[in-house]
Amino acid sequence: MRGFASDNYAGAHPEIIEAIRSANGGHVVAYGEDEYTERLQEVIKEHFGPSAAAFPVFNGTGANVLSLQTLLPRWGAVVCADTAHINTDENAAPERVAGIKLLPVATTDGKLTRELIDREAWGWGDEHRAQPLAVSITQTTEVGTCYTPEEVRRIAEHVHSLGMKLHMDGARLANAAAHLGVPFKAFTTDAGVDVLSFGGTKNGLLYGEAVIVLDPETGAGMKHLRKMDMQLASKMRFVSAQLIALLESDLWLRSAAHANEMASRLRRGVEAIDGVRLTRPTQSNGVFASLPSEAADIVRRAFRFYDWDRASGEVRWMCSFDTTEADVDGLVSAVKEAAAEVNTPFSVETAGRL
Repeated sequence: MRGFASDNYAGAHPEIIEAIRSANGGHVVAYGEDEYTERLQEVIKEHFGPSAAAFPVFNGTGANVLSLQTLLPRWGAVVCADTAHINTDENAAPERVAGIKLLPVATTDGKLTRELIDREAWGWGDEHRAQPLAVSITQTTEVGTCYTPEEVRRIAEHVHSLGMKLHMDGARLANAAAHLGVPFKAFTTDAGVDVLSFGGTKNGLLYGEAVIVLDPETGAGMKHLRKMDMQLASKMRFVSAQLIALLESDLWLRSAAHANEMASRLRRGVEAIDGVRLTRPTQSNGVFASLPSEAADIVRRAFRFYDWDRASGEVRWMCSFDTTEADVDGLVSAVKEAAAEVNTPFSVETAGRL
């Protein structure tokens, strides 16, 4: 069975496995004092600028919690979209582990704007209200949309004018860069992002992400917080080696661009099917569509995927670096057959087949 439920379903890219194998030789100093983590700092600076500093961690939840914790005091709050991963899928980790409050705002496309931020960015100095001191945006968003560099820049300028900091959850940052056709730096460092959660697992890593501090005035206690948050790897070379393999060559772009192209192929394939309605733009590696729940259940016999909104029949199909054209075409065929079966008018002949 091929999965379209999440890009986390894919295995590790062969070049990543080779990087781990190559790093698995001899004794290397632990806890990040190794040549791989040192080289990673150079690679990160090439992509994000000379002031960028990378802190490898185990997973995306850890990266987000650590990023927000370094930006906020105990009484701080972060404004985010209501669909944000930190609000919907991290089991209150930002609030329970980092000890901060989330201030979610409803959006139509997963993207915050200055006006939406202002709905919760107020009450400074009020001891009865958690203080909104940071904003978190996701690139790409949880509904597959991308912020343009200019959109990020406008948000950053507004956030900074209010004395707040800007965090970017970049679980699918490579997919955004591939879609926009610009380097990472264009919509992170140059656009005014202060701290970035850089995602690797969804783009072919076996495990591992990184917190990247872009503002040198931010993150002074990062190394201490990383240990406190249980995100300090003793054998850090294996996380760093994977990130180097991803970023030192164009592997990150090849993998992300392929996943995006497979999503575009999937969109083209299902958009003409009766009973299927595309619900959101396809700007990365995800396709959102609605179809009868009966049809979705039929398709799930061969392809695993998630409901996004069961009530409306909206589903999400995710492509990955190893999704093939045959995988996509197989899913399209299954959707077409299921939609036709569900939409077939009742008759004596169909009753006999049922």
